[in-house]
Amino acid sequence: MDARHFAELAVALHDEPTVEETLDEVLRFAVDGVGCSMAGVVFVHGRGRIETAAATHEAVRELEGIQVAEGSGPDLEVLDADEVIRVDDTGACDRWPAWAAAADRLGVGSLLAVRLHTRDTTVGTLNLYAAEPGSFDEDDVAVAHIFARHAAVALASARNLRNLWEAVDARKAVGQAQGILMERYRLSPDQAMAVLLRYSQDGNLKLRVVAEQLIETTRLPSDGGEPGEVSSGA
Repeated sequence: MDARHFAELAVALHDEPTVEETLDEVLRFAVDGVGCSMAGVVFVHGRGRIETAAATHEAVRELEGIQVAEGSGPDLEVLDADEVIRVDDTGACDRWPAWAAAADRLGVGSLLAVRLHTRDTTVGTLNLYAAEPGSFDEDDVAVAHIFARHAAVALASARNLRNLWEAVDARKAVGQAQGILMERYRLSPDQAMAVLLRYSQDGNLKLRVVAEQLIETTRLPSDGGEPGEVSSGA
């Protein structure tokens, strides 16, 4: 991958408006730029929850799922240890036996796992797979490392933007639900919010879910009583 390709990469990644579209571009450039046969991205969420965010093949999802189930593997270890982990021959790898056996069964001979991180946070990992052992050399490691920096910034930005819009949508829904309760039951804003919070806690539902159900059905979750019963506990 030369300077021109890196320039195209930077523009393409930072122009993508959604997480999903950004992930598609990350995988496309990874496969083309490094020359691997398969690729996947693992996301790290709050409290250490890990998931496969995108993959070019189902085999990638299976290999990453095995690592999550086992609690070990190159895609996970690169999160905490090194910025790059390279497995030159999965058939000779005894560091992660369950993963290595699955990789051999699925026709994966080598792996290059790169941590996706910004200055402030770790987004996840970019995992590149090749059929033949020894497919990744030092040049590939260098390219993947630079590529991962671009990808991490773009993905972190896209995730933050999605979280922002989800928060805005949630606030709109809660405000609309408050308005419905205030008009229907002659409640104050604080009383209407107290009703929504009570139904959220009692039903173990997110406040946004309670609000959206009220907007869609004009009834609160599991509310089979008369309207007056809603306002009595506010």
